[in-house]
Amino acid sequence: MKPQPLDLVWLLLLAATGLTWWLDASGALRAPNLALMACVFGLAWLKGAGVVLEFMELRHAPPLWRRALLGGLTLAVALILSAYAMA
Repeated sequence: MKPQPLDLVWLLLLAATGLTWWLDASGALRAPNLALMACVFGLAWLKGAGVVLEFMELRHAPPLWRRALLGGLTLAVALILSAYAMA
């Protein structure tokens, strides 16, 4: 039986959440480190994109909807990461 895309995205969401949790539990995120935070926010963006494209089923939606939601997600992540870099 071939795995369905939703199953694969769900497993990737679980793996990304586990990795983020592990980074926090290990204490790696306690010291200010822009590169590590960029990785964490990159994972957050990937998780959001997975939800938008697969679970909200916008992969087959008109391009304007995909661009709007992925653009908004990108803008939010970029603004938060730039605020972290300035702090």
